[in-house]
Amino acid sequence: MDPRYDVPRRAGGGGSSGSSPAPGSASRRRKLPPRPADYKLQIIIIGSRGVGKTSLMERFTDDTFCEACKSTVGVDFKIKTVDLRGKKIRLQIWDTAGQERFNSITSAYYRGAKGIVLVYDITKQETFDDLPKWMKMIDKYASEEAELLLVGNKLDCETDRVVTKQQAERFASRISGMRFCEASAKDNFNVDEIFLKLVDDVLSKMPLEIPNKELSNSVLSLQPEPEVPPELAPPRLRCC
Repeated sequence: MDPRYDVPRRAGGGGSSGSSPAPGSASRRRKLPPRPADYKLQIIIIGSRGVGKTSLMERFTDDTFCEACKSTVGVDFKIKTVDLRGKKIRLQIWDTAGQERFNSITSAYYRGAKGIVLVYDITKQETFDDLPKWMKMIDKYASEEAELLLVGNKLDCETDRVVTKQQAERFASRISGMRFCEASAKDNFNVDEIFLKLVDDVLSKMPLEIPNKELSNSVLSLQPEPEVPPELAPPRLRCC
């Protein structure tokens, strides 16, 4: 044999080149399975068409931004896992269409939501004027326990602002339990903060030390519940 291709054996190998690996070597190479999530939470993003709901979701989940996002048809969703309060939380974030013709579809997703992000565009007065309409949807279909967050998006367009921060603060102050902040999906300003604060508010109301076997009774199913006919779901007013 040509000595150039003579591969030396390890000292003490003894066996043939086809011998089995030493016991335990395969197990050392095997990766441990990821730790399962302690909680599974559903968050929905609502608001009028064009306010940047999809951009906020994609910036938070994928750290991407698209200048020319297509309008959402019906609903879309993304998954993101975060660590808060020493727990692993798997978030399913639903991006809902802003057009009224999709209301009968998107209303089914309100009831399962632990957190609701209501978005308006600070450069478009009509999207702010639509907020009472969205609050009626929340009152009609969402759980009383759902955490609410009002977000003024497109802070990067400050020079085109028509809705003042004070206007939005006054609106949020009239809604029991609603937080408010402004953000920019384009500049990635405040995006992670608003979602993580919302999730933290949800967790603050949940027992964090329950055994895993009991989680099925406290975490949210990832499948939306069927739509409730309006006549069976009377409005639950939140205004103070």
